[in-house]
Amino acid sequence: MVSVSERTHEIGLRKAIGATDKDILNQFLLEAVLLTVIGGIIGIALGAFFSFIGALILTKFTALQWAFTFPVFAAILGIAVSAATGLIFGIYPARNAALKNPIEALRYE
Repeated sequence: MVSVSERTHEIGLRKAIGATDKDILNQFLLEAVLLTVIGGIIGIALGAFFSFIGALILTKFTALQWAFTFPVFAAILGIAVSAATGLIFGIYPARNAALKNPIEALRYE
């Protein structure tokens, strides 16, 4: 919602030069999904890194033989969940952006 209210003038300009409601909706949904997927990838990478370090430390300093495994299915599931989160929580702001009146949006400061 913050992105939509901050970019109201941009939305008005895009609509004034011919962007359709569908174009605006697609732009905001794509941005929301990309941001959440990038966050999911960073989270998966950090989780794998710290799990690997933890396995090394446990193996080196204890008598445990702790093996590091990286379940690819879990990583794919994590990316899918983050994309779904972006899609679900991006629909309302994207719809609001698409339905803005271009004249009102251009007047917005």
